[in-house]
Amino acid sequence: MNAEPQSPAWRWSEERIRSTVGRVRAGRPLLSDQADSRWPNGARTAVALSFDADHETPALRDGLTSPGKMAQGEYGARVGVPRILALLDEHRIPATFFVPAICAVLRPDEAPGYIARGHEVGVHGWIHERNSLLGADEEFDLTSRSVDILEAQTGIRPCGIRTPSWDFSSSTLEIIRDLGFRYDSSLMADDDPYELLQDGVGTGVVEIPVEWLRDDVPYLSTDMAAASRPNVTPMSLASIWQAEFDGAYAEGGVFQLTMHPHIIGHRSRMVALKALIEHIRAHEDVWFATHAELAAHVGSGLMRPPTQKPSQETSFRSEQEY
Repeated sequence: MNAEPQSPAWRWSEERIRSTVGRVRAGRPLLSDQADSRWPNGARTAVALSFDADHETPALRDGLTSPGKMAQGEYGARVGVPRILALLDEHRIPATFFVPAICAVLRPDEAPGYIARGHEVGVHGWIHERNSLLGADEEFDLTSRSVDILEAQTGIRPCGIRTPSWDFSSSTLEIIRDLGFRYDSSLMADDDPYELLQDGVGTGVVEIPVEWLRDDVPYLSTDMAAASRPNVTPMSLASIWQAEFDGAYAEGGVFQLTMHPHIIGHRSRMVALKALIEHIRAHEDVWFATHAELAAHVGSGLMRPPTQKPSQETSFRSEQEY
């Protein structure tokens, strides 16, 4: 298990603190020093829109299987995704859809549909599991099977991963390396892409950082059994994201955004997303890229040192095969 240490941190030695902090760390920034030549075709900034197509999986993971919970997730696939795809088509924007494998199992035409419209499909876990609660072998197995399912359905092996809930265990980076991912998009050490370090050594893996500030969940999610309630209006949220884009544009950096079809896909929220996209589109020198395209561009010079796979084979695959 990737459990937290039992002894309180104030009793740790300096060596233990350093090794814990240094397990996964931000390495060198990957943007060119020359702001006027960072992006293709002389663009001033890069925009990477992403959608985590979770649908029913967060509820399924927790055993919350009531029809009401299932319907909330179904809304994302039934209503949110078509609206999102129509908006992206209208503005000719490529995006990245991170898909849990169980969503692909339940709807085998969904991931191929994203590819057919020019978008990228990335890995987003098996059933939106919490990686830090898994042993290394089980985490490897679930991630590996997720890759296999998406590749079988789309004909393209995913080159990127976003861990469910951005949950990163002490084994996750090694698994990412073992499975040959080009990039991860789960961590928050910068505004712009950087190389991931493992125990102080460069891995060649590009990190495309995320942030709760640039995610629809904290602002718009609702849980009737908890205190989670929408705390901003859709247009107020659009103004926050617009300010984030304006900052990235001024610096010549990356504007990355994470959204969920069952959250952003409602009518008023799509109006706000459209307004944001129109604001970005008003700037002619913007490069819209999938996360894979962004990783390939900024990480073209990175070396990929080899890593060893987990030493023990797991039987979880055969016991839970779909």
